[in-house]
Amino acid sequence: MYECSLERMTDKIKTMSQFGDAGHGGITRYSLSPEALQARGEFVRRMEAIGATIKFDDMANLYATLPGSEPDLPGIVMASHCDSVKNGGNYDGILGVMGAMEVLETVADQNIPHKHNLTAMIWTNEEGSLYPPAMMSSGVICYDYLPEDIRVNFKHEDMLKSTSVLDATKTFGAALDASGYKGDKANRLNNKDYKAMFELHIEQGPILEAAGNDIGVVTCVLGMVNYTIKVYGQSDHAGTTPMKYRQDALYGASKVLQYLHDELDKLDPELVYTTGEIFCHPNVHTVIPDYVEFSLDARHEKPEVIEQVIKVIENIPKEVVKCKTDYEIAWTRDTVYYDKELVSYVQESVDELGYSNQKINSGAGHDAQFAAYMLPTTMVFVPSKDGHSHCEPEYTSPEQCTQGASVLLNAVLKCDAK
Repeated sequence: MYECSLERMTDKIKTMSQFGDAGHGGITRYSLSPEALQARGEFVRRMEAIGATIKFDDMANLYATLPGSEPDLPGIVMASHCDSVKNGGNYDGILGVMGAMEVLETVADQNIPHKHNLTAMIWTNEEGSLYPPAMMSSGVICYDYLPEDIRVNFKHEDMLKSTSVLDATKTFGAALDASGYKGDKANRLNNKDYKAMFELHIEQGPILEAAGNDIGVVTCVLGMVNYTIKVYGQSDHAGTTPMKYRQDALYGASKVLQYLHDELDKLDPELVYTTGEIFCHPNVHTVIPDYVEFSLDARHEKPEVIEQVIKVIENIPKEVVKCKTDYEIAWTRDTVYYDKELVSYVQESVDELGYSNQKINSGAGHDAQFAAYMLPTTMVFVPSKDGHSHCEPEYTSPEQCTQGASVLLNAVLKCDAK
């Protein structure tokens, strides 16, 4: 078994955290921003230093490859992203890039024999924080393999027209042209030139830390449904309308939300659900609200539990405190299972390294989720301190990051041996 370098990993974490440093422990590193281009430049510098070949495709996805002894065999790719959310942390996404770099650096440093080409890859615009949607490039690259209801959201021409959330005059296509990383469509990740993809990532939740485990062996990305719940009332003056005459849509929405919590809590304890968006009209402090809508995001591995969630939504009372209710589906995704053989390589590697571990699923979406529709794919998780992610307190120790890279390395070598 091989182990990666704690010293090198620590140095990469320190270096990458400078690009987009927000001044209080985290980063803002939007895709194709000057800060993201700095991170890419560091990636290229380090990868060229070990003799890797650099390529990029038409979506600015970046590939660094160490040739194998049988370079005509399909390669093995390790991929993640270097962009962040606003005021995000120093580990989400970029750890997978640093882990892939560390694997290649270890292979080069220790002269580890391998048959297949080994590639470290940066996906462009996973977060979609500046140019929506999230997972943009993987959606474009894997477009032909995605389910139809997902595919429609990732048409290449539409992605190029995506406008900046900060400046509507700027588009993703223009940022792509100006990046210096727009390359040939022929260089895209595909299932002929590559046999498998791995992604190292922080868990982004509290499960591994709570269990005292070093590694999460990821089996799937949870299925989910996303609904918009609507409540209709009547606007009237806040000071002159007696309570018994009111049709307060916000009060009605609160009753519906309480109903949903009460009923969904009766289902499987593994179910997670969230209301993260709410719209209240007219949103004036002297006016009784006449319309409220809110989101409901529910996630679970088993489709039968998702079906139970849908039944609960369909049984929302048609009228609550004299307000009409309605709902509509926003979008759904089925559970995406990772390749069982690749999962077994991760499991064997972590067991042989002697790290404590458990099977785990991902409640969050990742580029690996879309790649899994196109070629065999899996993920490796390391703990997130206190479960924090997508925020500046996000932290995973250099030792934990290095353990994750070591698991990645050995799983890739097992894949290479086959």
